[in-house]
Amino acid sequence: VQIACFDTAFHIPQDPLATRFGLARRWHDAGVRRYGFHGLSYAAIARKLPGVLGAEEAEKRVVVMHLGSGSSACAIHRRQSVASSMGFSAVDGLMMGTRPGNLDPEVILYWIEHEQMSLADIRAEIYKQGGLLGVSGGLSSDMRELIDNPHPHAQEAVALFCYRAAREIGALAVQLGGIDHLVFTAGIGERSARVRARIVERLAWLGLKLDQEANQLDEACISTPDSSRGVWVIRTDEEGEMARQTRHLLQQNPAG
Repeated sequence: VQIACFDTAFHIPQDPLATRFGLARRWHDAGVRRYGFHGLSYAAIARKLPGVLGAEEAEKRVVVMHLGSGSSACAIHRRQSVASSMGFSAVDGLMMGTRPGNLDPEVILYWIEHEQMSLADIRAEIYKQGGLLGVSGGLSSDMRELIDNPHPHAQEAVALFCYRAAREIGALAVQLGGIDHLVFTAGIGERSARVRARIVERLAWLGLKLDQEANQLDEACISTPDSSRGVWVIRTDEEGEMARQTRHLLQQNPAG
């Protein structure tokens, strides 16, 4: 028996408006649309929310930041996906380790028309040579190395990563009509107190306040009691989510 767990499945409940590009309708009908990714991670977080936030709070408006070598953000309400930063591919949205995130399509046309870049060259540029690695001038794609590197290019890469993340949180809050909880997860989200602090600092206008000691210790709740919204660190479990989905499917279809 072979079972596939799709990383896009969690985002199926999204409103059709959240999935559409501003292109001719025939393209949407042909499958050119926003799918969203990291769905297994978000499903794992949604499953954990009641145990961390409490049953009532888990149903409220939550923005989850999956920050790692691949990064994305997801707006969740009633533990279902409302909108996400990634679209047609896993290149879209937030800046990542080697991927640029949001990119004006005209840049691709410029490369083709003025730099005579091939499809292979362009693919390498947007998948392997951008993001933290590209902005840092090739120093590293690893946030752990860049955040401790005093080189201006390294610090600019870190600053851009945090800026883009904070901006996306604001955009997703609009989709939700507000935000009640902010969750950090994945490699950077779970382990980099400094990145979390720099992102939340940009959201002070929302009334978010970090408990600096709790943040340094990577505790589950890292917001202060007087913070207007909860800020959390929750460990993702994509492998466990795949196992749960597989077990559920086999239980529903015991004959295979």
